[in-house]
Amino acid sequence: MLEAESINGLSMEETQLLPSCRTDLREFTEKQYNKYVKLNTVNDWSQLTWKDTGKPYAVTSYAEEKLNWEKENGEALPAHTSWTMFNKSFHEWFVKDVPAEMEKSKKEFMNSLLRFKPLEAKHALVDAFRIRLWNYVHRIQDGIWDPRGKRALFEGLDVQAPRILFLGAAEGYEAMQLSAMYPGGEIVMVDYDPFCKTTRFAEFPDTYPFLGENAQTGGKRIYYKGDFNIEYLVQDIRTLPFGKEFDIVISVGLLEHFPDELKPEVIEWHRKFLKPSGHIIMTTPRAQLRSKIYYEIMSDVMNHTYRELMTVEQMGLYMYENGLNIRQHGYIKVHNGIIAKSR
Repeated sequence: MLEAESINGLSMEETQLLPSCRTDLREFTEKQYNKYVKLNTVNDWSQLTWKDTGKPYAVTSYAEEKLNWEKENGEALPAHTSWTMFNKSFHEWFVKDVPAEMEKSKKEFMNSLLRFKPLEAKHALVDAFRIRLWNYVHRIQDGIWDPRGKRALFEGLDVQAPRILFLGAAEGYEAMQLSAMYPGGEIVMVDYDPFCKTTRFAEFPDTYPFLGENAQTGGKRIYYKGDFNIEYLVQDIRTLPFGKEFDIVISVGLLEHFPDELKPEVIEWHRKFLKPSGHIIMTTPRAQLRSKIYYEIMSDVMNHTYRELMTVEQMGLYMYENGLNIRQHGYIKVHNGIIAKSR
């Protein structure tokens, strides 16, 4: 690899708005950092109680695809099927040419009005609103990948060339960002939906740049998907053959899909594969008004299974009560993030 300044014409402090996403090699200014990143708001986790935090917000608006399946089959949608539906739905949005889709949706709405088709116009208006919301959240605000925010949550780990295990990896974004920040190691991604490996990860753009560290010079480098040492396993987390051999075990948006009685098991999945000195990293969507509105409006895209929105305090209390010591916690635009160690 070449130095960042000469790779594909990209330079540090650069952001590009592409048809389906935004790339961002910028660092936060101090003002931006203080606006978008809040770290270590809890002084003593042993003193925090559920009376203090309240319980997470359960999202109860579900995708029409899920509701139709359950009506036709007379039973609850199985977890594996719901995850498969979600992955396909989510990926369809990730690969959209958003400006083209916005223009298309506008024309469809106007055509419906001109042909005096009120129901058709209503559906077209909903579609037009959704694509504009997606454009704002994912392309303009970069709230889903949020590279600057994720780097802030992941910084300060005492690891070198770490072996990283990503549970429920989907397209694997966060593990690649971690491996750019702490280069020279390897990534094992795990998801039990084959679509995640063959499509979501396979179609992740090879040209998407990750800002990281140059292990040789101590400066900054730009990495791409092809620069990382990645093994992708299609397997149930509960049947993985590994021992306590990973420096980092990470999950992104996993804990909130399980009710309280199953959360201890989910947390144990992380500890099971962790070296004694290793780090557990978990993120969940934030419980905030705009996130609640987003999951309501985008329910057909996002809500195929049980889902909660949490505060970082609620998330941390689940982890602390189930045997983890929290080393760093915080929240960014739309996600909570916690770094913990097993105790």
